[in-house]
Amino acid sequence: MEQPNLNYVHKLADGNTEFLNQFISIIKSEFPEENETYINAVNAKDNKASAEIVHKLKHKFNILGLEKAYGLAVTYEEQLLKGTYDLHTEFKLILEKITTYLKTI
Repeated sequence: MEQPNLNYVHKLADGNTEFLNQFISIIKSEFPEENETYINAVNAKDNKASAEIVHKLKHKFNILGLEKAYGLAVTYEEQLLKGTYDLHTEFKLILEKITTYLKTI
């Protein structure tokens, strides 16, 4: 499985430590809330809300260098709009991996 990283963020920062730290801070503050929103939407079987939060989360996957996870999220978002939760387990594993990673940076 892919590992989250900050390669993309470092490229964006281009040596600007203040920007880098602010960007990381934003990710670390937004991600737990979005993760919780996802769990709540899935538990409520709210397909539209689940798809909307997956849409938001998939961009964080890209930022964290998780290209395969991004692709899975694109497929999962489409499935959710059709009422299918088949990729929930895989998606949740990605969220857990990111949660663990964010605690280390």
